Amino acid sequence: MEEAPHGCPGADSAQAGRGASCQGCPNQRLCASGAGAAPDPAVEEIKEKMKTVKHRILVLSGKGGVGKSTFSAHLAHGLAEDGDTQVALLDVDICGPSIPKIMGLEGEQVHQSGSGWSPVYVEDNLGVMSVGFLLSSPDDAVIWRGPKKNGMIKQFLRDVDWGDVDYLIVDTPPGTSDEHLSVVQYLAAAHIDGAVILTTPQEVALQDVRKEISFCHKVKLPIIGVVENMSGFICPKCKKESQIFPPTTGGAEAMCQDLKVPLLGRVPLDPLIGKSCDKGQSFFVEAPDSPATVAYRSIIHRIQEFCSSHPSLKETEPSATCS
Repeated sequence: MEEAPHGCPGADSAQAGRGASCQGCPNQRLCASGAGAAPDPAVEEIKEKMKTVKHRILVLSGKGGVGKSTFSAHLAHGLAEDGDTQVALLDVDICGPSIPKIMGLEGEQVHQSGSGWSPVYVEDNLGVMSVGFLLSSPDDAVIWRGPKKNGMIKQFLRDVDWGDVDYLIVDTPPGTSDEHLSVVQYLAAAHIDGAVILTTPQEVALQDVRKEISFCHKVKLPIIGVVENMSGFICPKCKKESQIFPPTTGGAEAMCQDLKVPLLGRVPLDPLIGKSCDKGQSFFVEAPDSPATVAYRSIIHRIQEFCSSHPSLKETEPSATCS
């Protein structure tokens, strides 16, 4: 993924795609489309579609390999444990769709209905959509340029029949480029509750995560908080904790204090997390007493609290009876 140039005015600026620093940027055309150009009609169409979705959460990280898809999957599993809560998980990692494997849905295909694409369901209250369902084989490479990826994301947001959903979780690829701008711009009119940003403790990850936080500020995307993943390893036998990824610069806690963003919690390493993902099963079922499960549940509770304290799209729109 190519990063925006130094001096980027931000996708929400009137100079987006038009400033001197925008020349040569891979996102120039996409940004310019929202700055004075004719608005994409898909924005209003997506807003209408999203009226059945109460809360929208993006899972981000500037760094690859920090566990975004694993966290997204378990956030969905955790929220869906309440049978009265409808959850949707959208995978917009176009080139590396791992959600079908993690959710135990490899080999499933998308079905068309009169109201659009139907999600693939893990449970009655947990639906999933991914480009992985459109591939003939899990080993197929998706070799697409930006415009085609953006078109796929637009189709996911506009044409998938999610039905009435309490939480839509969007799992994103690493970086701050096309896919991220597309999701934010297409959902802008529909209201995004905020972003959960994943990192690991070492400085090489934190460097990229700081860029992601900067991206959120520039596009006016609220930050729900940061999760420090792979935060130490607790031996299941001796219970001794080891730092696999040493937080040499203070880890996520120091970064969050410096940048004034909330730290939602830390999730320690547990080998069963990887095994559960490979088997397509919920880690919460496999290891209900793991320190990682306890950490996950605490983080999920804080995300629920954040969403409940922020009005949904339906609540922010004026009533039809208002004068």
